[in-house]
Amino acid sequence: MSQVTNLSFYQPNYAPTMSLTMAQQRAQFISSIRQFFTERQVLEVQTPLLSQAGNTDTFLQSVAAQVTYQDKPRTYYLHTSPEFAMKRLLASWQVPIYQICPVFRDNEIGVKHNIEFTMLEWYQPNYSLADMASEVGELLEMLYGHPIVMNHYRYVDAFMDFVGIHPLTASLAALQAVAEDKGVTGFDFNSEASCANDSEEERRQSWLDLLFSHAVEPNLGHDLPTLIIEYPPATAALAKTALDKEGNEIAKRFELYIKGVEIANAYDELADGQALRKRFEKDNQLRQCHNLPIMPVDEHLIAASDDLIPCSGIAVGIDRLLMVITGASSLEAVIPFPSGLA
Repeated sequence: MSQVTNLSFYQPNYAPTMSLTMAQQRAQFISSIRQFFTERQVLEVQTPLLSQAGNTDTFLQSVAAQVTYQDKPRTYYLHTSPEFAMKRLLASWQVPIYQICPVFRDNEIGVKHNIEFTMLEWYQPNYSLADMASEVGELLEMLYGHPIVMNHYRYVDAFMDFVGIHPLTASLAALQAVAEDKGVTGFDFNSEASCANDSEEERRQSWLDLLFSHAVEPNLGHDLPTLIIEYPPATAALAKTALDKEGNEIAKRFELYIKGVEIANAYDELADGQALRKRFEKDNQLRQCHNLPIMPVDEHLIAASDDLIPCSGIAVGIDRLLMVITGASSLEAVIPFPSGLA
């Protein structure tokens, strides 16, 4: 007679991490956002999740998908934002548009991160960054249910207050020294081991990003929602650049922080296909230097950029915004199945 072993079988937990009450709050939250834009005659659009082009952002990982197109294998990418496709619509139609959709960023997991998350993105023709900031404030007032005062804080001033050094003029050695003084160790963007193609501006931005995330960001938006404005030019991405009041070049963009959490990112949009191509090519050079895959450039976007009218656009993390408004401690409380349970 064979011996039967008592095996303990793994029983997967099928239950969501989000409560029914939170699911109901989330549904009302998204419905209210749609009503906000309907009242302002902003057109809701839907663009593809899959694209032939990826995001060239140097340290952002797109999720690749192998598909069969006309009987031939092709690599497509799940979008990291609907930005590229929405700008094609904006260049064609020249009307205000918005979208609420899932977006994907590989290897992003944590209390404030998930590989798949929900983004609200909208574009307003002939809006300045100040106009966009005002509209964000109106959206927050509607969602919070009471008047909102937002703090406007220059990137330089935030750095001076929390790090004690001027981010645009400090030497690379000084940035490294202050990082070590703040206890941010284990990094050396100044060494020969760093990417040989990194310019001084790029090495500077690596230090600034590190210091901002560790020493500045946690302090932002606890008393009032805070807009960080006038970022360094290396962070411009798809935004225009300009000179600040001291004559330093800055990116025409802002980020919204609430309770130490980045919620939104807005640009005064660059409408110059040739300049955009140069930025994408530079991104890919850096990706190659850092042993990251080169991403196909979105030629449709480059063509559309030359026909883009003056406009501003903004991307808002729906899950994060719901998290801070409801007081939830992590994204798991406001989404049903985080990536580890999907």
